[in-house]
Amino acid sequence: MDRRTLIKHIGGVGAAAALAGCSVQEDTGDGSGSSDGESGGSTDSQGPAGTATAWYSLSESELAVREEVLSTFNEQSQHTIDGADISDLKKKTSSAIPAGEGPQIFDWAHDWAGNSYEQGFVVDQSDEVSVSLDTFTETAQSAVQYEGNLVGLPYGAETVTPIANTDIVDSVPESVDEMVSMMEEHHDPDNGQYGLAYPFDPYFTSAWLQAFGGYYFDPSAEEPLGINSEETVRGLQFALDNLAPYMPNDPNYEPQAAAFAEGNAAFTINGPWSLSGLNSNDISYEVFSFPEMSDGTPSPYTGISVWYFAKPMADGGAAAKAGRQFTEWFVTNEDHLLNLANEQGAIPVLSSLVGSSDLPAEVQAYSESAGQGVPMPSDPRMGDVWGPVENALVSAFNGDATAQKALDKAAEQIRSNWE
Repeated sequence: MDRRTLIKHIGGVGAAAALAGCSVQEDTGDGSGSSDGESGGSTDSQGPAGTATAWYSLSESELAVREEVLSTFNEQSQHTIDGADISDLKKKTSSAIPAGEGPQIFDWAHDWAGNSYEQGFVVDQSDEVSVSLDTFTETAQSAVQYEGNLVGLPYGAETVTPIANTDIVDSVPESVDEMVSMMEEHHDPDNGQYGLAYPFDPYFTSAWLQAFGGYYFDPSAEEPLGINSEETVRGLQFALDNLAPYMPNDPNYEPQAAAFAEGNAAFTINGPWSLSGLNSNDISYEVFSFPEMSDGTPSPYTGISVWYFAKPMADGGAAAKAGRQFTEWFVTNEDHLLNLANEQGAIPVLSSLVGSSDLPAEVQAYSESAGQGVPMPSDPRMGDVWGPVENALVSAFNGDATAQKALDKAAEQIRSNWE
C-alpha cells in the first residue's frame, strides 16, 4: 500500500532530536558486529571504506529525523550513506534496480517483500548479516523473510489507531458506540467542525472491514480473496453507517488529516507518522487503542518497517558492506529506536525494547492496536488488491455504489488482474 506517497507532504516540520550515544561498530562478518547504544566506535580494520545509497519516502517531519540519523552514522563510521527521499519509491525502484542504477538499501513496509524478491529487486543476505533474527519479535522475523530468504532487517511496527483532540472532548471513549455518540455531539460541518477526520482508503479502513471476520486477501485461506465476502461487506457497511456521516466530504488523506491537524475534528484515526505534525501544530491530543465493539473487534492492518537489501548488495563490495553496516546499526541501536518512539510514535520490534517503561504512552496505545491487527500480506498477488479496493471504498463513500456492489466490482477486477 503506497500510504507514504499520500502522507509525504502532510507532516509538519519537526525538530530532530539529538542522537548522542548512537555509536557505530564495524561489521566483522562473524556475528560480533551487531551494535546497540553501548557499542564502541568504528575502526578502519575491515578493508576500504564504502559509500552506499539509501532510498526512502518520508513525510516532512520524518525526513528531518532520518537526515539527522544519516549524519550521525556518517560522522562515526568509516563508511558513508548517501540518502535520497524518493517521491514515487515503487516506480523508481522498479525502473532503476533492473537497470543497475538502484540503491544498496531502501526503506518500506514488509508487504513489498514477496513481489520485490520475485522480480529480483531484493536479494538474500542471510549468510552476510551479523545480527541474529532472534533479536527481533517473531512477527518482525517473519516479515523480513520470503521463502527462506532474508531480504532485509526490521526496525519498527506501525498501524493506525484513534486519536482524540482533548481540547474538544473531555475523555477518550471506552466503546465504539460511545465514540460515535461523541462524534455526533461535536459534528458541525456548517461551521467547519467534524466529529471525525479519517482517510477512507484500504489501509486505514481495514480495522472495520476486518472487524467481523472479513479479510482482503489471505493466501493461506481456502478462498484467498475475501474482499466481497459477507463479513467484509458487513465491515464496510459499518464504517459507512457509523463513521462516514461525521467526516469531511473528501475521503482522501490530505483533507482528512488536515481537518484534525488544524483542530477542526474531535477524533481522527491515523498512524504514528502523523504525531510530529500534531506536535508542531500544538494540537492537544491523546492516542488510544481501538475501543471495544459490541459484536466485533477492530482489526487494522499492521506493517513492519524494513530496510530492504536491494540487488546491488549481491556484489559484496565496499558499498554493500556500507549498506549492511548501516542497516545493522539502524535496527539495533536502542538510543536511536527510542528516539523514533518518542519523536514519531514508532513501535519497536527490537525484543529488548518491547514493553519497555521508557516507551511513551502513545507508543503503548499503538502497540495495543497493533496487537489486535493483521499483518499485511507480503504475497506478490496482494499488489493487485490495493487499487481496486481503494476505488471501491471511494465509490461507496461517495454513494455511487452500495457496499456489496462496490466490493463485488473490486473482486471481479482483482481476479481479472490475477489472470
